[in-house]
Amino acid sequence: MKVIKTFFIRTYGCQMNELDSEILLTQLDSRGLKLAKSEQEADLIIFNTCSVRDLAEKKVLGKISEFKNDNKIIGIAGCMAMSLKDTLLKDYKYIDFILGTNDLLKINEILDDLQTKNIQINKTSENYDISIDNFFAKRNSPLKASISIIRGCNNFCSYCIVPFTRGREISRSKNSIIKEFKYLANLGYKEITLLGQNVNSYGKDFTDEKFLFSDLLYELNKIDGIERIRFMTSHPKDISIELMHAIKDLEKVCEFVHFPIQSGSNKILKKMNRKYTRESYLEKVNLLRQVVPNVAIGTDIIIGFPEETEEDFQDTFNLFKEVKYDTAFIFAYSPRRGTLASKWKDEIPKDIKNKRLQELLSLYHEILQEKYRSYVGDIRQVLVERLNKDQKMLKGRTKRFEKVIFEGKENLIGSLQNVKIESFNHQTLIGSLAKD
Repeated sequence: MKVIKTFFIRTYGCQMNELDSEILLTQLDSRGLKLAKSEQEADLIIFNTCSVRDLAEKKVLGKISEFKNDNKIIGIAGCMAMSLKDTLLKDYKYIDFILGTNDLLKINEILDDLQTKNIQINKTSENYDISIDNFFAKRNSPLKASISIIRGCNNFCSYCIVPFTRGREISRSKNSIIKEFKYLANLGYKEITLLGQNVNSYGKDFTDEKFLFSDLLYELNKIDGIERIRFMTSHPKDISIELMHAIKDLEKVCEFVHFPIQSGSNKILKKMNRKYTRESYLEKVNLLRQVVPNVAIGTDIIIGFPEETEEDFQDTFNLFKEVKYDTAFIFAYSPRRGTLASKWKDEIPKDIKNKRLQELLSLYHEILQEKYRSYVGDIRQVLVERLNKDQKMLKGRTKRFEKVIFEGKENLIGSLQNVKIESFNHQTLIGSLAKD
């Protein structure tokens, strides 16, 4: 029987995965296990994984191979556990268990079985365990936390594996969300991020009442203690005017909308099954900026999707240039097993993908430099989060999600401070405390 005294969780991927890791950590801590400083010092290692891109899976598989000859308990949780559940345990005999996104509360059951049975364990149910909605995890940060408000996705974009790894959309009850929000407020948290594959879908599956995402924001804004409310992700096909007005009207809701376009080509958008056009997307961006003039807009973009021509890429390039995104995550396409797009030929050569990727990244850099130059002299309110890497300056973010560093005393961490922007470096604004 393997003795388990220490554990380590390595998290890959999105904020939803980070929250899932906090749920696992809370249970292991309650079991009496101690968090190790590294994988090497741990008796139990859990890799909480992402399957959105091929590179993410390859990183995990490369990492776990480092421990195949060690006498450790190895577990794979998250999206890879779901997407590869039929092959992982067969192909990697040194993996002790896999734990799906719907089975997070079964980690102690798995460990009990591992200590009494010499078998590999597969816990990857397709059915969502609603009891997780009432499980309040200990957070890694004392200042910022995430709350899941809706799990799963019904959109089935042709390239995306999320509907297969996280299931269909299930909205969490408003009472459960409000209860956890108040719980975190009472603990002194200052910023909450509401998570969902598409927060715009929140409440659409309720049958007993009409209570949508904008309604939830109005309710949460009333709760004392929390200074800021963020959310992600907002699908362009169904962002509502009510949500736009909530961002404008509610003082705690941050003026930042992650609004992924994915491609600026109507042909590619149709192949992606995104359910909107370039024109309808731009209409919503313009409306959002009319309602919330100070809004910052983020995006995701896939370069080199099957059948993307140079003309299609130029459509994306020109749309990016028109919108002038404040935040962008830009990736070269890689097929994901089980998706519709994986059946199509990935015929765009890597050198062409990389060339287009670098062109768009260069444009993004130019846009940011232009924006940041215009910010010099402005005063921005910053939530002070921590010391920066060299421990010499304070670091935080504005409501628009911009990173800011400035000199100040450590006792300012956790407070809101007005900072005068004096310069910038790459994607970080540099300033000093504004004088009253």
